[in-house]
Amino acid sequence: MKPRLSFLGGAGTVTGSCCLVEHAGGRLLVDCGSFQGTKSLKALNYQDFPFDPAEIGAVLLSHAGIDHSGLLPKLVQNGYGGCIHATEPMRDLLSFVLPNAARIQELEVGQLNRRRCRRGLDPVRPIYGEAAADDALERISPVPVDAWFEPMAGIEARYWTEGRNPGSASIELRIGSGGGAVHLLFSGDVGAEADAGPRGLQGLDYLVVESTRGDRLREPVTAAERRERLAAEVLEALGRGGNLVIPAFASERSRELLFDLGLLNREGRFGDSPIFLDSPQARRASEVFGRQAGEPDENAAARFMFDGPNIRFVATADESRRLDTIAAGSIILAAGGMCDSGPIRHHLMANLWRAESTILMVGHQAPGTLGRLLVGGARAVRILGQEVRVRARIRDIDLYSPHADQAALLAWITGCQPVANGILLTHGEPAATAALAARLAAEPGLLRPPILRPSLGSVLTLDRAVPAILDRGTARIPDPQLAEADWHNAQSGFLLELAEILRRAPGDQARMRLLSRLRADLNAQ
Repeated sequence: MKPRLSFLGGAGTVTGSCCLVEHAGGRLLVDCGSFQGTKSLKALNYQDFPFDPAEIGAVLLSHAGIDHSGLLPKLVQNGYGGCIHATEPMRDLLSFVLPNAARIQELEVGQLNRRRCRRGLDPVRPIYGEAAADDALERISPVPVDAWFEPMAGIEARYWTEGRNPGSASIELRIGSGGGAVHLLFSGDVGAEADAGPRGLQGLDYLVVESTRGDRLREPVTAAERRERLAAEVLEALGRGGNLVIPAFASERSRELLFDLGLLNREGRFGDSPIFLDSPQARRASEVFGRQAGEPDENAAARFMFDGPNIRFVATADESRRLDTIAAGSIILAAGGMCDSGPIRHHLMANLWRAESTILMVGHQAPGTLGRLLVGGARAVRILGQEVRVRARIRDIDLYSPHADQAALLAWITGCQPVANGILLTHGEPAATAALAARLAAEPGLLRPPILRPSLGSVLTLDRAVPAILDRGTARIPDPQLAEADWHNAQSGFLLELAEILRRAPGDQARMRLLSRLRADLNAQ
């Protein structure tokens, strides 16, 4: 059989990265990540895999982030018995990323089930628990960098980490043997500092590359200028007389933010304002990156960035809840970068309705997430089943994204040339992949194989004799459900809008007339 590549996640969306490689010798996965975004998209996390986990021969991991790794415990739980190949830094990060994901699921599913029971609905089960996360960790097999190895019969693999954060790598594959082997490269998350593809790489047939920021250019700022911009945001927020709440990502997404905050705090820029870190995962990730950074001055700063009498580490759920009684003067970093899970939701409930508070977004917000709604200007949102008015000041600074922008992606892809059969743009929203595809098509002097934008469920036959053509016959989810909002978002927005209309009505009789008309219209459907 000719090898095939199926895009089961991270296609048409930024999350859920997962590619299935099928060849004569069996099946291999590149990544197995969790979906974030609309409820329709997140529902895929609970559904059966579109393959039998027991039939997978090997897993290669390109990134320790939950959007690349978050369903590994489910994979093992459902029958996968092979190795999970990853670099040493990835293994260090996964040692707390996966158990933390399990704990959050168990906690939040418990809260959800209490609400479902009150509504007379059947309970749901977590995708997996801590035992499954521990089982997945036992299967991690550290691999060398820049050295070929054989994860399964008929496939050779090599990891590239040049210019990368320690938790990320590109993965090169050779499928088959001799002159007939198919040669692929999966970019993983390219990284904001990337300037070229892997050095020495030659003769690619296919390039699968992320496009998260394929439609935008990074503002050119130095590390010192970035730090000053952050200081200005923090001081302005504190000067308003409220709290500053920052949704924090794990892994390298928080590394530079924590690093800058730590340095500014050590310089005394925030006075005695307490800084609460309600994300043990972010702290441990920063420690991993501090050990791996390689620059002595940065390592020293990383070791001491959290020293100081005003630094508070939040260790328990009770301590986290007590933060919500603080009305002003605090800086709160809490896990849950897109605001859809983790302790950040409780801190948003406590602060969003306060006009003097500030919410500072520092990373990508996927369509349908609470973070995206807030950045988009929502005046009211629903959190944990409750309506919350948005009176806080919402700020979004685009200085801490770990992803390469369009210019860096173009340089990286150019550095991977020549690519003979196809460039496939993944891990991006439709607007981002379209913009990057157009930019690649217009680049002078660039070898132009087909530039394709897979959707969820697309399949590519890896045939070196013909140009790449995607088979889109089996969609995992309809494209409209990958858009800015699905019907769940629409329902929530409608209920919030209805409540506001009823509040503005001139009296109870007017409200009753409105409800009667609405009920009649609905019954007529």
